[in-house]
This record gives sequence, C-alpha cells and structure tokens, in this order.
Amino acid sequence: MAVISPPGFDLQPSGQQVALATNYINNFNFMSQYLPDTYEKEFERYGNRTVASFLRMVGAEMPSNSDLIKWAEQGRLHTKYTACTLASYTGAETTQVITIPDAQVNPASPPASSAPANGFAAIRVGQTIMISDETAGSTLSNKAIVTNVTTATPFQVTVAYYEATQAAFAAASTVSIFIYGSEFKKGQEGMSGSIEAQDFIFENSPIIIKDTYQVNGSDMAQIGWIEVTTENGASGYLWYLKSEHETRLRFEDYLETAMVEAVPAAAGSGAAAAGGVVGNKGSEGVFHVVNTRGNVWSGGNPVALAGFDSVIQRLDKQGAIEENVLFVNRQFSFDIDDMLAAQNSYGAGGTSYGLFDNDEEMALNLGFTGFRRGYDFYKSDWKYLNDPTMRGGLTGGAINGLMVPAGSTTVYDQILGKNAKRPFLHVRYRASETEDRRYKTWITGSAGGARTSSLDAMTVNFLSERAVCTLGANNFFLFRD
Repeated sequence: MAVISPPGFDLQPSGQQVALATNYINNFNFMSQYLPDTYEKEFERYGNRTVASFLRMVGAEMPSNSDLIKWAEQGRLHTKYTACTLASYTGAETTQVITIPDAQVNPASPPASSAPANGFAAIRVGQTIMISDETAGSTLSNKAIVTNVTTATPFQVTVAYYEATQAAFAAASTVSIFIYGSEFKKGQEGMSGSIEAQDFIFENSPIIIKDTYQVNGSDMAQIGWIEVTTENGASGYLWYLKSEHETRLRFEDYLETAMVEAVPAAAGSGAAAAGGVVGNKGSEGVFHVVNTRGNVWSGGNPVALAGFDSVIQRLDKQGAIEENVLFVNRQFSFDIDDMLAAQNSYGAGGTSYGLFDNDEEMALNLGFTGFRRGYDFYKSDWKYLNDPTMRGGLTGGAINGLMVPAGSTTVYDQILGKNAKRPFLHVRYRASETEDRRYKTWITGSAGGARTSSLDAMTVNFLSERAVCTLGANNFFLFRD
C-alpha cells in the first residue's frame, strides 16, 4: 500500500497583493479573501409603492356596533311623471284622460330623477299640472286641472284644460306632467288625501379583512440587517422583519381598496354559496354604489367644456353640491389641463398655461389644480388608478376618475335613532368598549417573544372589520371607458 498522491494546487499564492491568473478566486463566499462591495441600503426603484390615500383625504372613520349599517336619505320634494300617454280624442272634448306608466306609480327601486317620489297619491283632485309634449323638437304644452283620479291599473288622471283649444298634442303623443299648484271654488272642502314623506333606506354590511406574515424560529436566529426608507416615512435599519413590514403596508392598502372595489354577493352566485372560511356576503364599495345609483360618464373622458356642461346639468338635477373633487388618472388629468388651456387664445401653443404670466426664466406651468364653471371642481391625481399593479392600464372595466362632493350631509342614522352629520364618504368599523376591530395586529407562535403555541415560528396577524358608507350617491360621478 502506498500513499495516495495529493491533489494538485488550483491556486498559486503571490508575494504581492495583486490579482494574477494563478491566484484569482472566482467563488465569492464569506471565507474568500476578496469580497464583493455591497450596498446595505435598499434602492427604492418604484418610489412610494402604496396606493392608499383616497379615503383618508375625503372621508372619516367612526365605530359601529352592528353587523348591519342602515341610514335613510331624503326623497324628492316634487314629483314629475314622464312617458305618459294621452287617450284618443277628437279635439272637441273638454276633458282628457292621461295614463301614467305603472313602473312610475309603484317603482320597484329608488327612482331616478324623472321617476316619482311619492307614488300615485302625489296627484290629487284639484291640483293644477303642466303637460309638456315629449316629441323631439316640439314646443307644445298645456296647463290643466285634475278632475278625477283612478287608483286601479292602469293608473289614469282626468284633466280639464285651461286653454280653449284643449289639448295641443296628437292623440298618440307621450307627455311629461308635473304639479305646480291647486285651485278650488269658494266654500269647498279641502284637499282630499295627503302625501307621506318618502325616505330611501340604504344599508351596508362590514366585511372582515385579514392578512398574516410568518417567519420560522431558525431564520430568526440568523440576524441580517438592511437599511431602508419606508413608505410611511420611517427610515433606518430593519432586521428579518422587512417582509413583515411590507405585509403591513400591503394590508393597509387593502383596507382602502376593499372599500373602493367591494361588491355584494348576488343571490345564487358562487361567492354567496362559498363554504369554508372565506366570506360569502360581500359589501357595497364606492365604485359599485356610484355605478348603481349614482351618475356615470362613459365613452371616454369629457375633453371639452361641452362635456363638463353635461356633467354640470346633471348635478343641477341632483344635490347641487357647490364644491367637488375630481380624483383622476394621469390621462384624464392631462385632458382637463388641455381643455382649460384651450380657453386661452395662446393655449394651443403652450405659452401661457397656469396663471398666464410665465416667462423665460421660470418653469412653464402646464397644469391646473381646478376650475369653476357653475360649481367648483378641484383636481387631484389618484395613484390607485395609475398603478400598473392595480387599476393602471386596465382595458376591461377601466375607470378614469371619480367625482366626490366635498363637505358633509345630514342623514337619519337608524342605529343612533337621530339625525347626524356625516361626510358623504366615510368608513364604519366594528368596535365596542371591549373590542376594537378598526385595525388589529397580534403575534402568535413560539418564536420572537411569542409564547402562545408550539409552532416553531412567529406569526404576525392583521385584521379589520369595516364597511364604507356612500351617502347621497346621486351627487357622485363615475368616469368610465
């Protein structure tokens, strides 16, 4: 038996600290003589990555004790009926029968601006009405007094015209009618019947939002540091819990985006029938509410004053809130800037945007923060609509902006049993004297100081239970593609 020859030398040391072909180490590890230069500070390649800010700017948060949040909103004070039909006539009649569509007499859902607010009882004998022809281009109208009301289907009113010419319309015309007063003879009984005030009752349910982060005990024993500047303004060194920190930031974003995007689970849907631990009721988020019972602009952004004039005319028919904030994506913001700049004769050349006093020694201001045209409109970029990992760049279901009325409104809170002033947009979270579920976080496991279970890990848990209340959705505007 002989001694085995030793392996050949891969490296030949040098008498000087110089890199040679024979002493170059190509395996970088912590035992090597030559180590790579490293940056301990993390580079923020995407800037501020969070998208939450919208609800903090326009809303408020307040506690709620129940699984159900209900509130009442006022109905309209006056009533207008549309698409009413005239009975056949020869032109010699002194009275006329007008049929009102059944859907407007007994609406199945809260009516739009042209639908009735108080049902068929809003028209009573002795009231005076205006009748307007709905035919395109027509200028015909009549004034009449109601002489009879039929409460059975079809719902009809008999009217007597004040004009000697009787009806000014063709027998097949569709007309709009509204009440403007009443007239009675001397010594007669008063008005027959009364009108009950109509409130619209709305409700929403809070949903439970959860997240978690877990690190095992062994990894916690390997300390590693990295210097960061975080989205919440903190800076310094973080240990292995950097991922926990990002989980927290992500969860805080979800607290807002869930309130914006949530939809209720429709009857018979898969979500409604879902089993296990996942939720099955959903909630009414801001986009869903405004899209369902608010105002919607579709088919591209309004890029001219005529487009915003249509928006303003719709607002005139709703709550007429003086100040409104437009939360828009980047393209919509550009469109508004270009629209406003075009109002100046030099705007097309980009020479006098902004305050119209730019000079060669200052940066040219090519943007606007707001404008007034009947109402005040303030413009704000909404990062959520621009972020490519969220709504930014979507094709299907794209939303370009949301107009939110500023200020607060008075509603009847059915839980409190009294009127209360609330922001048009606000969040209700579950809380009591012993349990606050606005934003809960706790640690479980057997590592990192936790002593709650035999799991060899530390688990950071996050939970919130909340719902968003969109009051007066008829004052909001959603801008969709």
